[in-house]
Amino acid sequence: MNTSRPFTFDRVVRILAGLAMLAGAVWMINKLRNVLLPFCLACLIAYLLEPLVELHRRRLRLKGRVIAVALTLLEVTVVIGLLWYFIMPSVLSEIDQIGELIKNSQTSNVAVPFVPENIAGPLRRWISSIDMTDILKSIQMESLLSSGTTFIASTIDFLLHTLEWLLTFIYVIFIMIDYNSLMSGFRMLVPKRYRSVAYKVCDDIKDSMNRYFRSQALIALCAAVFYCIGFSIVGIPLAIVLGILVGVLYLIPYFQYITLIPVALVCLIDSMTGTAQFWPELGQCILVYVVSQCICDYVLTPKIMGHAMGLNPAIILLSLSVWGSLMGIIGMIIALPMTTLLLAYYHEYVVGDRPAKTDASRTIHDHGTQAGS
Repeated sequence: MNTSRPFTFDRVVRILAGLAMLAGAVWMINKLRNVLLPFCLACLIAYLLEPLVELHRRRLRLKGRVIAVALTLLEVTVVIGLLWYFIMPSVLSEIDQIGELIKNSQTSNVAVPFVPENIAGPLRRWISSIDMTDILKSIQMESLLSSGTTFIASTIDFLLHTLEWLLTFIYVIFIMIDYNSLMSGFRMLVPKRYRSVAYKVCDDIKDSMNRYFRSQALIALCAAVFYCIGFSIVGIPLAIVLGILVGVLYLIPYFQYITLIPVALVCLIDSMTGTAQFWPELGQCILVYVVSQCICDYVLTPKIMGHAMGLNPAIILLSLSVWGSLMGIIGMIIALPMTTLLLAYYHEYVVGDRPAKTDASRTIHDHGTQAGS
C-alpha cells in the first residue's frame, strides 16, 4: 500500500518556501559571520568549561550557577596568567637565541656530517639570508596596511577588535550562567514530530564529542608537557615553542609528526654554528618523539579515553581529508568522533548489526537507547 503524500500545489509551495527560508538563513549567517563569531566562540568556551562548573556545584553543593561560574572563570584566568608568566619569558629568550644562531651560522663554516655540501651550501646561504628584524618589520607593516592607511582607520579597527573580544567574554559569562536553560531552549526549537530523532542524534553527537574531544584535549596537554621537557633536556633552541606546537597539533591524529620538519631545521641551524652535532641532536629529538608517543598511546590514551576508536589508519586519513575539506581545521579536529558516530549508525540502521567491537560504538548505542526510552 502506497502511503506517500501526493505533491499538491499547497505542498509544493510549502517545500519551496522552506527551501527559500533555508537559503535566506544561510545567506544571513554568511552575511553576519563576523558578528556571530564571538557568540559561537563563547559557546565553545562555555561548552569546554561546563564540566568544571558542574564539578564546583557538586563539591560545594551549590543550587545556583553564579558562584560556580565565577570560581571557574577565576581559576582559568589564574592558570592562563601563570602559564603566560612562566612560559612567555622562555619563549622570548628562545626566539632571541634562534636569532643569534642564525647570525652565527652566517660566519661559520662548520660542515654538517653526512650531509653533502651541494645540499648544505644552498641551505646555509638561505638560512644566512633570513633576517628576523626585517621579518618582524614586514609583519608590522603588513598589519598596519591591512588595518587602515590612516591613524583613524587603525584606531577604529583596534576598537572593533577589542569590542569583539569584550563581547566574547560577556557572552561566555551569560552563557555559562544560563547554560542548562539555553540548551533546553535550543531543544524546544525542534518541531515536536522530529524531536525523538533529533534528540537522539544530538545526544549521540554530544556523547561522542564529550568522550573524544575533551579527552583528546587533555592528552594533547600532557603531550605538550612531555615534549617541552624532552626538548629542553636535549637542549635544542625553541624547545618550549616546538613542544607547545606538537601539543596543539596532537588534537589532530598523526599531525604531530609534521613538527619533525621544523625540529630537523632547528637542529641543522644549531649544528651549523658548531655548538652541537646535527645527527646526534636529531637522534635525541627522535627519541623524545618515541618515548612521548609511547607514553601517550599506551598509557594515557587507554586510561583517559579508553580503547582506541577502532578505525583503520586509512579510514582515519580519509576522514581527516573529507572533514578538513568541509569544515577546515575544526573539521579535522572532530573528524574521528563524527566518523565513528556515522559508522555506528550505518551498522545499526543500514546493515542491521550492532557494532560491539569498540567502546565508542557501545557508548553511542547505549546512550541512544536511553535517549529513545
